[in-house]
This record gives sequence, C-alpha cells and structure tokens, in this order.
Amino acid sequence: MAHPEFTLLGDAVWLDFVNSSRGRIPSPPDLLPDAGAYGRWARAEQLEPDDDANFALVRTFREQLTAVAEALHAGIQPPGSAIAAINGRLARCSGSHQLTRVSGGWRLRFAPARSLQALEAIARSAAATLADPAAIVRRCAGGPCSLFFIDHSPAQARRWCDAALCGQGTRVERRRGLVR
Repeated sequence: MAHPEFTLLGDAVWLDFVNSSRGRIPSPPDLLPDAGAYGRWARAEQLEPDDDANFALVRTFREQLTAVAEALHAGIQPPGSAIAAINGRLARCSGSHQLTRVSGGWRLRFAPARSLQALEAIARSAAATLADPAAIVRRCAGGPCSLFFIDHSPAQARRWCDAALCGQGTRVERRRGLVR
C-alpha cells in the first residue's frame, strides 16, 4: 500500500511496524522517531492510536518484534521475552471467543469488546503469523533492502518485498553483469 511517509507493504501490520526502522537503503532513517510519527503511522495503518502509549515502550516492543521477524526468517524459535511481550499486549484485549460459520464449517475467533488500540492490533497480527504454520517470513533479497514480508506465493519462492522496486533493480544489475 503506497504511503508518502511510511513503507507499508500490507502483508501484516506487525511487519509494517518492524519495517518502520528498516528500509531499501543502507542505514535507513527510523520512520518512527517520536510519538507524533508513531501516531501518524497508526492512522496510516487505519489503527486506533494508543491512549496511554509510552513511546519508549513502543520502541522496545518494535525491537522485540524485530527479533521475532529475524528468528522466523532464520527458521529458529523467537526469543521467549518477545513472546512474553506479545502475550502481555494480548492480555490487555478484553472480549470473548465466539464460534462463527466459515465456508460451511465452524471457526473459533476472538471478538474484542472494544476497538483494538494500535499496539494491541500489532500484537494480534504478530500472534496470528506465529500461529499460522503456513506463514513464512522472509527478508528482502534485493541489494541493500532489509524489509521483512510474508511469502504468500504459491511456491513460497517470493524473494523481494516489492518485485517492481527491489526485484527489478536486482534483475537490471544481474543483466548488466552478464552484458559486461
């Protein structure tokens, strides 16, 4: 999803949050340098801004989720402290479990009692990825790009965060190398 201020790939809210400190260039700027930027990011993601978010905690949570993304990309277990942080955010979500009809079958889902605030929605997004055995988190293979994405491709062979940006650049560089 295109946004003038933030890189929003739209794969998962939590990865967009992690990617706010990463980029397509070496040493990218932190796109969430302060609480105001975090609020703009939350609105860009169509999330309800947190009422009581201490910005230092926001940054710490992002670091913990970055460790989760790195671990999933490497195919190892995420740090227990990061899982505890996700569970801590999920525990703040009041609501109930409900059975819903999906494609002729039943599915158990959690129905929040109120709109989730941004950090709760981010935690829920991360938990959904961790709980999905088919979800594959990858880091972009395009040159200096360090963005994470979820590989939804049928063959699970996606290499780039955005084929038009990072993929095209890699193909052009490869062609130049072959021509020379």
